[in-house]
Amino acid sequence: MYQDSHHAGRERTIAVIGGGFSGTLLAINLLRHCRGRVLLIEREPDRLGRGLAYGTDNPEHMLNVRASNMSAFPDDLDHFSRWLSADGREGEKEGTNRFVPRRVYGRYLAEQLHAARAEAPGRLELVDGQVVSANPQGNGQGEGWSLGLADGTVRASDIVVLAQGNFAPGDLAVFDTLGPDIYFPSPWGQRLTNRLGREDSVLLIGSGLTAIDAALSMEADGFDGRITALSRRGLRPRPHALVGPHVDRVDRPRETGTALLRAVRNRAGVIGWRGAVDELRPYTQDIWRGMSLDDRRRFLRHLRPYWDAHRHRLAPAVDRKICTLQMEGRLNFVAGKIVSATRKGDSARIEWRVRGTDLIRVETVRRVINCTGPSGDIAQNKDALLDHLRRRGLVRQDPLRLGVDVDRQSHVVDAEGKAHRSLLAVGPMTRAESWEIMAVPDIRRQVWEVARRLGNAHWVAGEGL
Repeated sequence: MYQDSHHAGRERTIAVIGGGFSGTLLAINLLRHCRGRVLLIEREPDRLGRGLAYGTDNPEHMLNVRASNMSAFPDDLDHFSRWLSADGREGEKEGTNRFVPRRVYGRYLAEQLHAARAEAPGRLELVDGQVVSANPQGNGQGEGWSLGLADGTVRASDIVVLAQGNFAPGDLAVFDTLGPDIYFPSPWGQRLTNRLGREDSVLLIGSGLTAIDAALSMEADGFDGRITALSRRGLRPRPHALVGPHVDRVDRPRETGTALLRAVRNRAGVIGWRGAVDELRPYTQDIWRGMSLDDRRRFLRHLRPYWDAHRHRLAPAVDRKICTLQMEGRLNFVAGKIVSATRKGDSARIEWRVRGTDLIRVETVRRVINCTGPSGDIAQNKDALLDHLRRRGLVRQDPLRLGVDVDRQSHVVDAEGKAHRSLLAVGPMTRAESWEIMAVPDIRRQVWEVARRLGNAHWVAGEGL
């Protein structure tokens, strides 16, 4: 077990802040690979083990990764498939190519947490509450933390791991004057179709997975008006192939920087963007880590929209539903940029410029919904704990504003560039370090490695990948 002189002779307490996918799976792995106690602190206990993504009740919100690659454990890749087969749980029955509703995966995660807790009696404490402050004791380099909760209670921990998941979408100031009945800053936590009728139109800002979820939610709620999804390039997520993955393994590209961007584009012209992205998957994290800061900026500016559209795909059933909505004229994806937004009675007058032209289009919509996806700007983030840590200089923004700055071992880097020994972060907020840390296959490996390092099990050979 990883220890320092301060902890010698006693078992440590590790506090995991956030009980969504990242935090729950980390807690499970800590029980598997470490000794000592684990505090799993979640402010919405009904979402424990599910989080925002897997807490949905909508059966049309499907996983965008095949069930065969959704095991929670990188050392047992068939685990989820066996769990699904146990009693014929719901999903597209397509063998290894099946996709299942996200709510099913939420139940799976919750079951794994309860099973791990039962196998390690007395070691896991589930804490219902919101951590609003974390103060290091001593020099913060191995002498523990004092955690302040919103209800005034204080908990002590030797190690703290931030696992709050995706940040909320960034603020879109152009819509601030529309009012809360017209502009929704997020598609979550409210009924999107409230007071909408068939004659109404809705504008979604963004055309990625968040917009897909919003459109499906509105359609399932009976909304049969018109939906427009506006983004800079108008790209929507592509579907998974009915059978896959099917690309041959290739050598890691030798190109770097601008040459790499050019090579990927050229390759996409030969085998399509889906194939070009899939070929890079075994090397993506290492390629990202080897890029200069300027090269990363070029990737985000020029390649990211295409990468996201072809990397984060739709289950075939979801794509069929979206195609149907498009063919019926109820959902349209457009490329452009907002020029102005003005309230007119109970509607909004939206002016937007068509991409690549000077043409301004005007639309009157009853609702505008921010579907830009999670922001990485911790200065705008409304999480009380992150704001506290940032103001104290205990965490810092990464240079690309993708999330919290961490080192290769997931230790949080402070304002002076020093990595904490006892403050770590996992999940999507660590995207700046490895880029690919949004999907289950990447996060499960990250939290598994963190838990094994904390338990000094990282020397064990073989990761099942």
